Amino acid sequence: MAKYFADDCIFADEKGRNLNKAQLVADITPLPKGYSGTIKIAKPQSLIHGDTATLSYDLDETETIFGQNLTSRYHVTDTWLRRNGVWQIASSQAMRYYEDPAVARIDPKKFAYFSGTYELAPGQTRRVFSEEESLYVERNGKREQLFPEGSEIFFRKGVEGRILFRYADNGKVDALIDRRNNEDVVWRRVN
Repeated sequence: MAKYFADDCIFADEKGRNLNKAQLVADITPLPKGYSGTIKIAKPQSLIHGDTATLSYDLDETETIFGQNLTSRYHVTDTWLRRNGVWQIASSQAMRYYEDPAVARIDPKKFAYFSGTYELAPGQTRRVFSEEESLYVERNGKREQLFPEGSEIFFRKGVEGRILFRYADNGKVDALIDRRNNEDVVWRRVN
């Protein structure tokens, strides 16, 4: 694999790391015992101009960990350069596609604990309510269903981030937390 990467390459992986060629080669290790997997290329597209080629494609990964199957999808863009008659990757960037988590089962009677109005700042409110055994959040007329990931953690389909409900010392929900990239925007409960 090392022969396909230029000595001065830049490799940006799905974890946000920027690796040079030596770091990339050192990072390649076999899967641990009990693990197996495959990666298939899908939807390749290329653009070639002179001594520069761009290849953009999806990677569909399947991994088996002690009998449990996982799947992941990535999008990769590689820039190839032809130098001294040899084609090598000068830069590569991989991004993981966002996938919604599995929906958990929780008792819809618990939604009453979360229902109410939450305020970020004066005039900036969100309303949480339940309807037909589903939980919703509404702001400025935009209504979104909240799907349970756990007992107090929810997600919106197709939206990275989570909605959490925080309990005060008195055992009642006092805030809605909008967690984005592990940073929290806290909405205080006002009723």
